[in-house]
Amino acid sequence: MTAHEVQTEKVNLLGLTRPAMEEFFLAMGEKKFRAQQILKWIHHHQVDDFEQMTDVGKALREKLARVAEIRGPEVLHEGISRDGTRKWVFEADNGGAVETVFIPDGRRGTLCVSSQVGCAVDCGFCSTGKQGFQRDLTSSEIIGQVWQASRSFGPRKNLGEHPITNVVMMGMGEPLLNYGPVLDAMRLMRDDLGYGISKRRITLSTSGVIPRIDQLSADLDVSLALSLHAPNDELRNELVPLNRKYPLKELMSACKRYSDNITHRHNTITMEYVMLRDVNDKPEHARQLVRLLKGIPVKVNLIPFNPFPHAGYDRSRKADILAFHKFLNDNGVLTTVRTTRGDDIDAACGQLVGEVKDRTRRSERWKASIFHRAEQPDSKTAPAQ
Repeated sequence: MTAHEVQTEKVNLLGLTRPAMEEFFLAMGEKKFRAQQILKWIHHHQVDDFEQMTDVGKALREKLARVAEIRGPEVLHEGISRDGTRKWVFEADNGGAVETVFIPDGRRGTLCVSSQVGCAVDCGFCSTGKQGFQRDLTSSEIIGQVWQASRSFGPRKNLGEHPITNVVMMGMGEPLLNYGPVLDAMRLMRDDLGYGISKRRITLSTSGVIPRIDQLSADLDVSLALSLHAPNDELRNELVPLNRKYPLKELMSACKRYSDNITHRHNTITMEYVMLRDVNDKPEHARQLVRLLKGIPVKVNLIPFNPFPHAGYDRSRKADILAFHKFLNDNGVLTTVRTTRGDDIDAACGQLVGEVKDRTRRSERWKASIFHRAEQPDSKTAPAQ
């Protein structure tokens, strides 16, 4: 038995990138090409049992069974919306659960992947943030969402075709605050031995962690989306508290740098803007947004707010959303309105909650504030003076 086999905890091969897998086999005294074999079995064939790997010798299969495993997150629940959207609840190691959503749209299939149990950012309009924060996910738990979703579609007859054509890191959590594991997972998504998804079809959504935005452009220039949601610092400080650390002027400069550094042709950055009634949807906000985005190649995605209990916000009126949309387009800012999908199974944007053992006590404080509001006299029913 080699020193490598003396270890007590098995290595989960699911989250290993190609270089890491090669190092694993070299440490076992095996050839590097074994990494390619195993990666294909894991990600192309969705195998989790070494005995199923028919082109791997029996001795190596037995050795792998002693020191390694292929273990994805356990599926606690799967729901299918009336519009075809699918949502999985996955159990994370050491407790907690995260949610993953698949959105079919013709020949395009987009998987929305989580990066943390809970979220460390606490945007005011997002249900995930109100659950607090438990921990970062490992690379195995992140890519495991793609792996389990792929398995649910059954065996692939043609390995060149895959129901998951796009991945968006827009699920639970702030991906750039869990940088290393997220980067490894996206590298596996990109790798032809993994899922072979092009960089422009992988989108990372961030609230605006500027140092990591700059680092990402050097490490893996996938498509970038920014959770903007406000056109000025005063309002964004309220909606996206991270703005107090990374204000808009600095953030727009970081977005411009990222766009300039992208190596593929599609260097447009998506600006996500949730539409909140009488909060950020007025004509002056549209005018401010046009000025803010000047000189940056962007597409604005207006997102009708998806309500959740005690949110404290309402969805903008349809007429206000359409007027906002028209003003931006008329002033040279490419703008779309997102179609709400999966809201009947709480799979829409901002509705993912999972199960979080909150380390921040944020959830406890939020619930206390709800109770406090409920105890106050309702101003709408107060007698007229």
